[in-house]
Amino acid sequence: MHYSSYARLLLLGAIWGFSFLFMRMVAPVLGAVPTAFFRVLFASLGLIVILMVLRTRWQFQGKFRQTLLLGAINSGIPFLMYTFAARLLPAGYSAIFNATAPLMGVLIGALFFQEAISPRKLVGVITGLAGVTLLTAVGPVAIGWPEMLGALACLVATSCYGFSGFLTQRWIHQRGGLDPKLVAMGSQFGATLLLLPFFATSTLAAPPASWGTPMLWLALAALGLLCTAWAYILFFRLMEDIGPVRSLTVTFLVPAFGVLWGALFLGEQVSWAHLAGGGMIGLALWLVVSQAAPKAATRP
Repeated sequence: MHYSSYARLLLLGAIWGFSFLFMRMVAPVLGAVPTAFFRVLFASLGLIVILMVLRTRWQFQGKFRQTLLLGAINSGIPFLMYTFAARLLPAGYSAIFNATAPLMGVLIGALFFQEAISPRKLVGVITGLAGVTLLTAVGPVAIGWPEMLGALACLVATSCYGFSGFLTQRWIHQRGGLDPKLVAMGSQFGATLLLLPFFATSTLAAPPASWGTPMLWLALAALGLLCTAWAYILFFRLMEDIGPVRSLTVTFLVPAFGVLWGALFLGEQVSWAHLAGGGMIGLALWLVVSQAAPKAATRP
């Protein structure tokens, strides 16, 4: 794997680590559904501007419907689940549970997409899960039923990520590929269409008690534009370069950044368990990323 791919992994981990910080700020005020909806709406608008500035041709090559379906799976459902979890869990914990995505990718690949599980890859995901377990079991937050519901929501989200990686490979890359910016835009359109009726229904039935402050909307804009629009362009480029399973290993980096940003900006407590668990997650990242991956279309 080229150094540029490692750099993209690191940058994407830092950006997505920020997403849990912003969700923790916004979701308790606006609620899960409005937060998820405005995130994908801002992302869609931001991607339209990016495409216009870069003068990208809107040529989906017959894959527009597939990108919409991908958006429901890789953005709509996961973002709703994570904003629900953000009301119950600290930002660092949501980021930590997000690290199960590579395990879901390996298991889903083996069960549904004939993806081989090598011993090294299996050791890698088990090591990563052990690091996540250590962080959860001996971390500074006591785990009760609300936290368990938040954790379950995170696991639903990571299962969607596992499926979307292989579906992107099958629907997009194995059919001649597509500009990552177009894949990102189509996916956010699909997520917006999925969440729109839920947003309308929830707002009419039980509108938020407060629509927040300008600072909250700045955080929501950053969540949509930085942590979604730009991040998904990076992610789909990574998936095109190194394949679905190795791309999902970015989630091993997200917990470290999520804990760091939560401690720096929200005052969340950091313990020795974060350091030990983070070290295990780093080892898992190396084991899985250095493993040979399915061949994917590459760019010079």
